[in-house]
Order: sequence, then C-alpha cells, then structure tokens
Amino acid sequence: MQSTIEENIKIIRNRIQQACEKYNRNPEEIKLLLATKTVEPERIIQAFKAGENLIAENRIQEVIEKFDALSPYPHENHFIGHLQSNKVKFLIQNNIKCLHSLDRKRLADRLQNRLEFEDSHLDVMIQVNTSNEKSKFGIAPEKALEFTKYVAQKDRIHIKGLMTIGLFSAEKEKVVPCFRLLRDLKEKIEKENIEGVEMKELSMGMSHDFEWAIAEGATIIRVGTAVFGERPFPDSYYWNEG
Repeated sequence: MQSTIEENIKIIRNRIQQACEKYNRNPEEIKLLLATKTVEPERIIQAFKAGENLIAENRIQEVIEKFDALSPYPHENHFIGHLQSNKVKFLIQNNIKCLHSLDRKRLADRLQNRLEFEDSHLDVMIQVNTSNEKSKFGIAPEKALEFTKYVAQKDRIHIKGLMTIGLFSAEKEKVVPCFRLLRDLKEKIEKENIEGVEMKELSMGMSHDFEWAIAEGATIIRVGTAVFGERPFPDSYYWNEG
C-alpha cells in the first residue's frame, strides 16, 4: 500500500509534467526540492523511499535535530530560511550543500571566514525580495547585481543562481511579476559575465504557485505542504530564523 506521502509526490510530479508540457519546458530541468520544516524524520524517509533525495530546511535547529536520523539515506540538504550570521558554523558542520537565502554582506563575510576556517566551500543562491514586502527577507532587486559582484569576490562561496518567495496570493497577475522579475535579474547578471558566478538556477515557486514559476523559468521548486500536509502555523512563522 502506498503512503500518502508517496501518493502526494506522484501528484506533484504529474503537475510538474503538465506544467512543462503547457509552457514548453523540459521536465528534466526542474528539480523538486522538498521543504521539510516541522516534518519528522520518519516522514521524510518515506519521501526518500519514494525516490526523492533533495530536501531543505528553514531552521538550523531542525537541521541539527534530524541530521543523525537522515544521514543513512542518500540525499542532498539545502537551507532556504533566513540565516543568522552567528549560526553559519552549524550550516557547514551539518553538510548543507546549498544556501538559498544569502541576502546581506555581513552574512557573506561570516560565511567566507568560516569556510576558510573549515577549509570548505558552499554553493549559494542570492535571495531577492521581488515582492517588495517588508515582511520578507532578501536583497532589493535594484541592489542584486552589486551584491552579486560583492559575493563573487569570496573564493569559498559559489553563486549558482537566484531565489525568491513570490507574493502570497491566489491571483496569477499579482504573483507572476515576482517570478518574471527574478528571471530578468538572472539575465541581467548573466550579461555581466562575472567571474565565478553561475546563473543556472532559479529557485522559485511553492506548493500553490509552482506552475506559474515553471512558466517563468524556475529550475528548482520548493514544495512542502502539498507533499507533507498543512503545518501548524502559517508560512510567515517560519521565515525568520530568530
């Protein structure tokens, strides 16, 4: 008997396939990242057994708490929440492959220093606040290029693309401009040919809006509730690592 999680994953995979057919995208270009905030290791392991291996956490404490239980299973862990600079060491020590939410110089400086100390490297994405909401983190769109150039000077940090959280709305005409702006920024930064900077990833779109994100060029979609079910608090509760 299939688990509900396995069934949900099949539904999401089908939605991805349909969106790609509709918007002339290659499904192989779309990575499904499972947002596992508040999800118990046992349920995450069900997703691994269903064939998924890419997960992401919003809070460092959850990364630490789940590390031992998940370690026996081949997977890649990303971090998508707001990261306090004093918790950088835990990010590196717990085998996080990619940070999606780099959005300020102080954090970039801390990352570089700690990566030098650990003799390590880290993939990152620049988080951009495309909806211009005060409640959301991310660099202002007009500062994204300058910030990318600043981070590119850090030899231990490898920029792979951009990330955004679209406006929370059921109205397509309000959400899509957020994704379109991120795509436009990606193209603008690519034209600069900044040494060491790749713009191959656009991390955007979640359970309720990822089809629109795929239409605008998303390569990573972040899906949690559509796989694991509703969480006890609204998404806004989980943005702040503090």
